[in-house]
Amino acid sequence: MNAHPTPNPIDPIRFTRELCEIESTTYHEGAVGDFLADSLAQRGWAVEKTPVDQPPESADAGPRWNVYAGAAGETPDLVFSTHMDTVPPYIPFTEDAEFMYGRGVSDAKGILAAQVAAAEALRAAGFRIGLLFVSGEERDSAGARAANLAPKGSRFLINGEPTDNRLALATKGALRAAFKCTGKMAHSAYPELGDSAVHKLVKVLGRLLKLPLPELEDIGPSTLNIGQIQGGHAPNVIADKAEAQVLVRTVTDSKQVRAQLVEAAGDLATVEFTLDMPFVRLRAVEGLPTMVAKFSTDIPALTNWGEPLLLGPGSIHVAHTPFEKLAKIELLESVDLYIKVAKQLLA
Repeated sequence: MNAHPTPNPIDPIRFTRELCEIESTTYHEGAVGDFLADSLAQRGWAVEKTPVDQPPESADAGPRWNVYAGAAGETPDLVFSTHMDTVPPYIPFTEDAEFMYGRGVSDAKGILAAQVAAAEALRAAGFRIGLLFVSGEERDSAGARAANLAPKGSRFLINGEPTDNRLALATKGALRAAFKCTGKMAHSAYPELGDSAVHKLVKVLGRLLKLPLPELEDIGPSTLNIGQIQGGHAPNVIADKAEAQVLVRTVTDSKQVRAQLVEAAGDLATVEFTLDMPFVRLRAVEGLPTMVAKFSTDIPALTNWGEPLLLGPGSIHVAHTPFEKLAKIELLESVDLYIKVAKQLLA
């Protein structure tokens, strides 16, 4: 191993604050990607910024990127990775003596800061380490899919999500489906003259909530959430259109669940599957506490980046909520934990 010179150790708390002060909800990751690329380049990393396509509905949001950092001309043995985007709405960063608060502190900008700190310590000790930070994880893993087309040859990938500093033994999959109903518009005083798309959708959603979804004894059940419902024009108008967005957290191959959803729709709705991230089992590392992640990650979209592990500070229970927070001591502990795991894997 050849040690690389490194600048002064990075302050993960300060770096988290700097990242969180840049709004980067999904599709708006351009500014935080620019900041991150510049910061890593100034700290001696060879940085690559790769464009990630915008979908048509967010084309006016501007460019966004994946950011890779490594040593020039070197194949990394291990890559740390997490995402730069956050869910909406943006919540400004605040802090007190014990905690940091705001959008992204736990999911996943604090994790990103910890990974940079760990990577720099490992690089200084002579390990071949890379950093991969992607756009779009919170929606469709678009950045991870783009990155998977240009892997760097790493043996291991440590993906970062809030796991309370426990190593995940598995992550659930994610199957997203759009249910669309059509009908005939009419005056609500004369329902016999129309055909309500909303009434059809309500029947379908009732069936969905009663589905006996697959379970695994050591993992738990599949879960279903009806996240969005849209339809109709006014209370006094029979609705001609209605739509619902549904997400199932899967614990098996999605084939059975897909069939169940289509059967529930029957002849009342069409079903369009818009995302299918598979359930994944992951390895353990001796001496580390473990958990099962009931959420999905970028790992299924980064299959070319080495054997995956999932680990990070923070609680998923406060992610995606108005109360997102991260304990400063937990963030600092995660830096040491990332270093420990990397050294065990590369021993």
